[in-house]
Amino acid sequence: MFIYALKRIFGMIPTLIIVLVAVFMFVHLLPGDPAALVAGPDADGATIELIRHQMGLDRSLPEQFMHYVVNLLQGDFGTSLRINQPVSRLIAERFFPTMMLTVTSMVWAIVFGLVVGIISAVWRNKWPDHLGMSVAVSGISFPAFALGMVLIQLFSVYLGWLPSIGASSWQHYILPSITLGAGVAAIMARFTRASFVEVIKEDFVRTARAKGLSEERVINKHVLRNALIPVVTMMGLQFGTLLGGSIVVEAVFSWPGMGSLLIDSVNMRDYPVIQGLILLFSLEFLLINLAVDLLYGAINPAIRLK
Repeated sequence: MFIYALKRIFGMIPTLIIVLVAVFMFVHLLPGDPAALVAGPDADGATIELIRHQMGLDRSLPEQFMHYVVNLLQGDFGTSLRINQPVSRLIAERFFPTMMLTVTSMVWAIVFGLVVGIISAVWRNKWPDHLGMSVAVSGISFPAFALGMVLIQLFSVYLGWLPSIGASSWQHYILPSITLGAGVAAIMARFTRASFVEVIKEDFVRTARAKGLSEERVINKHVLRNALIPVVTMMGLQFGTLLGGSIVVEAVFSWPGMGSLLIDSVNMRDYPVIQGLILLFSLEFLLINLAVDLLYGAINPAIRLK
């Protein structure tokens, strides 16, 4: 398992280099002059040129990229153009609320998706299957921002049970996590059902039943392990989807996370913050894929030999 993990970690290095180059070039291709933004609208050309020199923008792109990479290795993501604070500090302040919201949404989405998917597969073409898949289709079809506004109107405005903005208590996580995780839960339910139905039809499952094993033992010992392999891959992909989808949900609920920080930075053309957030989101995707690969190998040891 250790050798397998090392192979996957070293395999991330080329992808990480490509991500670094892509993020660097993306920000430099955005319209606008960062030096002019820092100098202000009333600055003259000489002042702008002086600030451009101080920011290193008068260097060639390869020189700027090497300076950027060296600073990253030292933990320096640059300084915000808007409030003149280190980007790493701004991201650190917003990281925990976003990660907690994402993890909370993913936990209930996985539990709900697996339970509904397994029940639908075991009782396929019966009323539990029809009910579960109807709920799943509804979850996929309803946009996250619309669901969020409906939940706010119902539980915050009409009933007054739950808060609609902020992140200061566990009650604040309920509505945003439901909004963020609804689509993922629906996808997980449908994917789990399809995976279990496919495995249930295999010969080794029929053999286990022919031996007289109980249905519970057949599902838990023979079906579950094999059906979970593609489901684990889907979990990793959907976790990455949640990180991206949190931007919209955070805007709806005024959530103090990285998504709202990214929206504010784009509106204010705060390029260092945009660059740092995009790089962090990309790195999180890479780490999620690594975790999925390792979990994949733990579930199916034969994969480690490939």
